[in-house]
Formats: sequence, structure tokens, C-alpha cells
Amino acid sequence: CNCFYYPDILVTCHPQDQETSTYKRFPKLIIEVLSESTEAFDRGDKFNDYQTLDSLEEYVLVNTKHQRVEIFRRQKKGGWYFQTYTHSEVNFTLQSLNLTLSLVDIYEDVNLV
Repeated sequence: CNCFYYPDILVTCHPQDQETSTYKRFPKLIIEVLSESTEAFDRGDKFNDYQTLDSLEEYVLVNTKHQRVEIFRRQKKGGWYFQTYTHSEVNFTLQSLNLTLSLVDIYEDVNLV
């Protein structure tokens, strides 16, 4: 893809991405906060483009209407594994960062629309 996107959160640890602050080519984690105007694009064409990035390990969608986090994880044999988290008390791990969070952490002080 010859595209340029501005994700809500992007994490990279690749040395070549340290050379510039505006353009990152090797993300390992991308997080998008869904809105009514962008949700279809974030789930569709944008995710299809992101899947072409060999460095991308996880793609996370955060819902703004309900406490709901969706994680797409690249599998070693190809394809993507999908998991949804909707219960506040449940912890989940962003494997690309070895970081465990809960929906309480994500939605603290957030007024859902």
C-alpha cells in the first residue's frame, strides 16, 4: 500500500523509525479509537492496508459507545486471530508490548457517547 495514515496510537521499536518523527514504517502495535464517522474505514480498508505491514503484530479497536476492546493478532503461520473484551473485570494482554490492562484501565474517566 502506498498510503499514509494517522492512527490514534502507534508503537514502534524499529531503529529506522527513530530517524524521523513524522513517518513510521515499522509499527508493531496500532490502536484506533472508533468514532461513528471512522469506524467502517478503521475496520475495512485501513485494516486491510495495515495487514500488509510485516512488522505489525497487533491491531486494536477501542469502542466509544460501549466498554469494548477488539484485538487482532497476527499469527505466526499467517492470518489474524480476533478477540473481543467486554467485561470490566477481565484483564487482557497486548502481547506485542507484554502489557496487561483491563477495561477499567482503558475507560477510566471516559464518558461513553
